[in-house]
Amino acid sequence: MDQNNCTSLHGFVLLGFSDHPKLEMVLSGVVTIFYFVTWVGNTAIILASLLDPHLHTPMYFFLRNLSFLDLCFTTSVVPQMLVNLWGPDKTISYEGCVTQLYVYMWLGSTECLLLGVMCYDRFTAICKPLHYFVIMNPHLCLRMVITVWSISLANSVILCTLTLNLPRCGNNLVDHFLCELPAMVKIACIDTTRVEMSVFALGIVIVLTPLSLILISYGYIAKAVLRIKSNAGRQKAINTCGSHLTVVSIFYGTIIYMYLQPGNSASQDQGKFLTVFYTIITPSLNPLVYTLRNKDMKNALRKLVRLDHESTKLKRSQVS
Repeated sequence: MDQNNCTSLHGFVLLGFSDHPKLEMVLSGVVTIFYFVTWVGNTAIILASLLDPHLHTPMYFFLRNLSFLDLCFTTSVVPQMLVNLWGPDKTISYEGCVTQLYVYMWLGSTECLLLGVMCYDRFTAICKPLHYFVIMNPHLCLRMVITVWSISLANSVILCTLTLNLPRCGNNLVDHFLCELPAMVKIACIDTTRVEMSVFALGIVIVLTPLSLILISYGYIAKAVLRIKSNAGRQKAINTCGSHLTVVSIFYGTIIYMYLQPGNSASQDQGKFLTVFYTIITPSLNPLVYTLRNKDMKNALRKLVRLDHESTKLKRSQVS
């Protein structure tokens, strides 16, 4: 029987932090807390921006997409991660591993590109304010989002298929707590230089291309902000762009460190902690970053809380 087929039957063993059982207990608590915060924060942003008519603008359309993406991104990882951290059973079925690999890569690539699109939205709003709603019309916004998801899906299919076609010679021990592409490449029993070069090349396109456009856009944005004479207008622009720039710095910093190092020089434990950071912690920070620095979003969230409070009071009065 083919050795890859043997792996297909038996699945994979996700080693994770199995050599540090106390660390696994701490991490399981941290992951659970941040996953809860991610769900509450991003769901609140989606509901608030949908229910408040003042937030039916391109900026909040993209922010809703980012929040939805973060919910899917963490959910593709956390349930299996918690199973891995909580008990002695570290196995995942072949089908489950393949699904996680494709979905994880798809959603991660989408976030890279979506942050670039969000920067273009901010560039248009600040540098071309009089033409903003003409340029960023609903049709264009929808088309941009569909394009981002489609390109990311193609990237995932190419890289993950290349990785899964590598012979593993019966090796099913993955030194990670999820089926992540670099960890899956490492268990191949042949020279993986060509696959690693493909990952690096597509990484340049998916990661560095939007990042370069973001940096160029912020150069123009900085010039435009300096020309704003009103202190209030300047502060509003800084707050709006500062939120996006904070998210970009956190997300791209960890992604570049993980995927675009020559020879993947980061240690395996470093890679695991960085994966926890950008898949669990960063999505939970996004709602805080966008709400704490955004007056309109804070007002919308207050309305959402009042609406929920009034609904609860009405139900109680009907019961009594």
